[in-house]
Amino acid sequence: MNFRFVTRRAVLNGMMQSIVAVTMVTRAQANPAAPRQTSLAQTSLPRTSLNIAMSLEPPVLDPTASAPVSVGKVTWKNIFEGLVTIDRHGKIQPQLATEWTISPDGLIYTFQLREGVVFHNGRALDASVAKFSLDRARAPHSMNPQRQFFKEIDWVETKGPLTLIIHLKRRNSSLLYWLGWPASVIVAPDSAETNALTPIGTGPFQFSQWNKGKTLELIANEQYWNRSEIALKTVTFHFIDNPILLANALRSGEIDAVPEFNTPDPVAQLQRDASLKVVIGVTEMKVIAGLNNARKPFNDLRVRQALMMAVDRSTIIDGGWDGLGTEIGSYYTPNDRAYRDLTGVYPYDPVKSKGLLAAAGYPDGFTFTAKIPQMPYAAQSAEILQAAFAEVGVTMKIRTVLFPDVWTREVFDDADYDMTIMAHAEPMDIGLFAQQKNYFKYYNPAFNALIDAIEQTTDEKEQDRLYGEAQTLLATDLPALFLFALPKIGVWNAKLQGMWENEPVASIALSHVRFED
Repeated sequence: MNFRFVTRRAVLNGMMQSIVAVTMVTRAQANPAAPRQTSLAQTSLPRTSLNIAMSLEPPVLDPTASAPVSVGKVTWKNIFEGLVTIDRHGKIQPQLATEWTISPDGLIYTFQLREGVVFHNGRALDASVAKFSLDRARAPHSMNPQRQFFKEIDWVETKGPLTLIIHLKRRNSSLLYWLGWPASVIVAPDSAETNALTPIGTGPFQFSQWNKGKTLELIANEQYWNRSEIALKTVTFHFIDNPILLANALRSGEIDAVPEFNTPDPVAQLQRDASLKVVIGVTEMKVIAGLNNARKPFNDLRVRQALMMAVDRSTIIDGGWDGLGTEIGSYYTPNDRAYRDLTGVYPYDPVKSKGLLAAAGYPDGFTFTAKIPQMPYAAQSAEILQAAFAEVGVTMKIRTVLFPDVWTREVFDDADYDMTIMAHAEPMDIGLFAQQKNYFKYYNPAFNALIDAIEQTTDEKEQDRLYGEAQTLLATDLPALFLFALPKIGVWNAKLQGMWENEPVASIALSHVRFED
């Protein structure tokens, strides 16, 4: 059975045609204090000002203390910088460190810091500041959402004002990559505790004001170490979760760019507008149906297999995303090194699904509740899964919960759930399933050994082989149902250059964005 939601699509498309572009002007007039008041179609604004829209507002602005990817999308590479960074192709590049060396035994990393870098409050960057930042991130009571990145660091020392030395307990071949993530940006001692609301970094843009629920404004950092490369003077983020309002704001010129739509519904109409550029890129966002492996009946592999074989992944992509996704069979995307297509391990087969349920002691199925965050991809996927499970006699009740607050507390932190749906945006984070505390309640010594072996070898071919084995083990063991990778549906002014078309890291990097006639 093909569960395509044609009615929902038709209704949305009809609404697209009936809602006028003046909607966004009305929204701005309701808030006269907002930095952007009128449409670009009505006034000739400087081409150094950018209005950009996101569907999800970050809860805070410190990526070293808060997990939601929306935090890093606003701040990473814009407000904050790291020792190294990850570029638009997923490659490690210098940033606050200009160069580094690794000792032959792989245990000592020596970084030379960039000279003349200052924070937005005038504080100079030196090795002592970088040491503070790393020590803070790896501290026993650290709030860093990726504290596991730093677990192999034994101690950090400085040698002069611009030399930072990291000593490891044991090899950690992914260290440089992790140091390029949003959670690893460098923060200063005098502003670390207030970065959540008034972030101060070394990046090309500095925080100006935040009108919560509406807009957040950044201004160019005139003291930036690479200021000549920055074309924009002001950037205003608008937080709008309605795709129809977003589409109309783009068409009216109220918004210059939507880096990532959270639904494919407006794409067809926007592609017909010559003033806009529509780009379908790739992301690291792996949509999975997480299972609580410590609860019955999900602690039985046969049940997990049955649920996976009840699902036609293409139906989810077609019904919820107009075919604009990529099926995945493990916790990995085709963008990642050593990718294996494992979608055939448990192919769609309702007959075998029913047989597995019977063998597990559930010939008449069972009932469970899925806690679903209130995001479009999750809601749409949940409806299709619910219908698919019903075909094999399993009843899935849907409880919608707020994200990030409720979902993070009940699911991610407390593992108080049966099933959930989440798009994990972190790249190459297959080691999530090896963490001592993971919300899947999945513990497999064989898998943990594979992840450890990856970190202990510096041979890339051997690493790739091990990554392949790790993918295969997860695909076989099914601690979650691996569904699809979300596309990056970006739409922006056709004269706007430098936007990232793909998303190797969840980000809205603006340092090379400019308008060109």
